[in-house]
Amino acid sequence: MNANVPVYRIVEKTKDMNKPWLAQYPTGIPEHIDPTQYASLAEMFEHSVNRFANRPMYANMGSPLTFSDVDRLSREFAAYLQSSLGLNKGDRVAIMMPNVLQYPVALFGILRAGMVVVNVNPLYTARELEHQLNDAGARAIVVLENFAHVVQQVIDRVKLDRVITTQIGDLVPFPKRALVNFVVKRVRKMVPDWQLKDPVPLRRALAEGRTQPFKPPQLNHDDLAFLQYTGGTTGVSKGAMLTHGNMVANVLQASTWISPHTRVGEDTIITALPLYHIFSLTANCLTYMHLGGFNVLITNPRDIPAFVKELSKLKFTALTGVNTLFNALLQNEQFQQLDFSSFRMALGGGMAVQRAVAERWKAVTGVTLVEAYGLTESAPAATINPPDLAEYNGSIGLPLPSTELAIFDPAGQPLPAGEVGEICIRGPQVMKGYWNRPEETAKVLAPDGWLHTGDMGLMADDGFFRLVDRKKDMVVVSGFNVFPNEVEDVLAMHPDILEAGVVGIPDEKSGEVVKAVIVPKRDDLTEEEILAHCRQYLTGYKVPKVIEFRSELPKSNVGKILRRELRG
Repeated sequence: MNANVPVYRIVEKTKDMNKPWLAQYPTGIPEHIDPTQYASLAEMFEHSVNRFANRPMYANMGSPLTFSDVDRLSREFAAYLQSSLGLNKGDRVAIMMPNVLQYPVALFGILRAGMVVVNVNPLYTARELEHQLNDAGARAIVVLENFAHVVQQVIDRVKLDRVITTQIGDLVPFPKRALVNFVVKRVRKMVPDWQLKDPVPLRRALAEGRTQPFKPPQLNHDDLAFLQYTGGTTGVSKGAMLTHGNMVANVLQASTWISPHTRVGEDTIITALPLYHIFSLTANCLTYMHLGGFNVLITNPRDIPAFVKELSKLKFTALTGVNTLFNALLQNEQFQQLDFSSFRMALGGGMAVQRAVAERWKAVTGVTLVEAYGLTESAPAATINPPDLAEYNGSIGLPLPSTELAIFDPAGQPLPAGEVGEICIRGPQVMKGYWNRPEETAKVLAPDGWLHTGDMGLMADDGFFRLVDRKKDMVVVSGFNVFPNEVEDVLAMHPDILEAGVVGIPDEKSGEVVKAVIVPKRDDLTEEEILAHCRQYLTGYKVPKVIEFRSELPKSNVGKILRRELRG
């Protein structure tokens, strides 16, 4: 790329800003972080467990584990992997479970043993699981019994040395443990029948590890920490190689940026998004580990009444989520009655936050819903809004410390402020590349370190970045570009629309036209009402030409609307 690329670093646009939120940083905006203070995530973890030993670290179903508990249990699991299974530094170990206490125990055990975590979506089909395990060369998998039947379907076509199984309540104290596991399996029938040869229950693995030596390996920033799979919606799923250096950097970047809104060793963050997703993994699991925070794990956030009931018991200070989750909570009357006196930070990512949702969120909770931006390949955070903005500003924020952003046109030429192009990122959090896919790596990662995101955006005159849309989702109507996010934002403003998704569909006359899929709040909502609303806020070619009503929208495991399934 051109050596004279106009890149943006945080300090360049804030020197002369007279913004109230700047007062949060009395010593100035942090321009850089020093990732060398930790050689690895394992070292960062060990520092935190020594510092916050008796503080609760994770809780699920009302049962907490302290930092020292997770230290002890993860050490036992690390010893089991090394001694009983004979695995070595660099071997890949998969985790296939939702937000339960066993997840962080397995995660930190694998990392401390110098092995590589392969996060697996527990909702994967057998085909998807087979691809990921074989592509990663996973030696072992830790799986919740609820999903063991999927492992059974692929076990003869993958090269796993060992399957380690666990039940939902396994790390809950007895007798509650026995009751929870009985209800899940026998009363609610949530565990399909499965059969595997010589599976090892996690509790037995921990017991074995308790009697075995643990030998911490030498780890540095170049060692792999995660194979985090991405891109399954647009083709073959690829493993982003995220090193210990990438992850340490992003944790320090996020911690530094949100520091005015955190209280080290005191915060309680609600973790509703799955920890196997990169957003929740870094923002919740790892960043709040570093900050001595308390993660309350929500196993099934789709059960909004149960989720809200759990929130009612807590003095929570922070919550992360995606737009659809925030919207779903706002529709619940009990949520609106919660005590938000301790609540200080709401962070949205994973998909665009809609203005209508953000404005209602502020009205109900008193806390501004601030948006962040990143992707799996950047571990993930690249930009975040100041945590104490007075109001939602429609932007994805400012680059994190030690991060550069630039906007490029299709020819690879830099664009000035105000013009839409592809967002590119450079910083210590950018991945090493895709696992065993040098050609795919070369398509997105330039030799000079710029990561091509595939996202369209611009830098405004105030230095804040704005996300326009994914390149692949852009609709071209008679040569005019239509970005679905803009149309979805307008539809979300309608008081009788619960959710909306927008895509382009083929049209003989204009090439493509805009299609809107609507989930209405009332059954008698008409197309004419929606069109009249859209014409009030959108130019003619952006107004949907096709409107379809559905009872719900298809969503990914983290609640992101699956636009590809709206086209049919």
